[in-house]
Amino acid sequence: MGLFDKWKPKRQEKKIDPIDLSVLGVDMHSHLLPGIDDGATSLDDSIQLIQHLQEMGYRKFITTPHIFWDMYKNTPEIIHGKLQELRAELQARQIDVEIEAAAEYYCDEHFEEQIEAGSLLTFGGNKKFVLFEISFAEENINLGRAIFNMRLAGYQPILAHPERYEFWHRSMERYQSMIDKDVLLQININSLTGQYGPNCQRITERLIDKGMVSFVGTDCHHMGHVQLTHQARQIPALKRLLECGSLRHDELM
Repeated sequence: MGLFDKWKPKRQEKKIDPIDLSVLGVDMHSHLLPGIDDGATSLDDSIQLIQHLQEMGYRKFITTPHIFWDMYKNTPEIIHGKLQELRAELQARQIDVEIEAAAEYYCDEHFEEQIEAGSLLTFGGNKKFVLFEISFAEENINLGRAIFNMRLAGYQPILAHPERYEFWHRSMERYQSMIDKDVLLQININSLTGQYGPNCQRITERLIDKGMVSFVGTDCHHMGHVQLTHQARQIPALKRLLECGSLRHDELM
């Protein structure tokens, strides 16, 4: 049995030839910095994940450790320190890859304080992209205010994995309302495999087919996610996404 053989999509469909992810070039949502959240646990772990993702075509990583003040009290100083540590190890092992770091912010009071202070970690140069997530249980009561204040401060919000917020599954209008507020949507590539359930997979495909997706990320935490990314490369919905013209990964190179 090969490395990827045991990871099968939960909903079977006709597979296509594996897509070379160099067409995306950049993975803009991952947890590759060692030991600071629920992602990579060590430098060796980080390197292993990066090398496997490289083999699928990624040339650049914008890794996004959690900043969730109840669990992961990461700061720009902690994140940049770990980034330099990982870059040094990649150089020592002569692994040619570009890696940057921002964050995946949880929409809480601390996040709003950082918006007000103008201290959010961004990517995409002068685009000032900010990746953020909300509760999986219910819509955050401060969501609208946080979005308004981000835009007022000159940030471009990107909502992480909107397909995973089950309380929106019965209302495509909620996704459209995010876009109407100038929030870009980023899906997880692994959602296409059924990893998060058939409803999540269905919503992911609907967002793709409606041209509502601006970014696709691995949200890679561990080798299981790498293996599922490999599976997603053979799913027709990913090919449709890459061909639909809505993606903005070229702004990250």
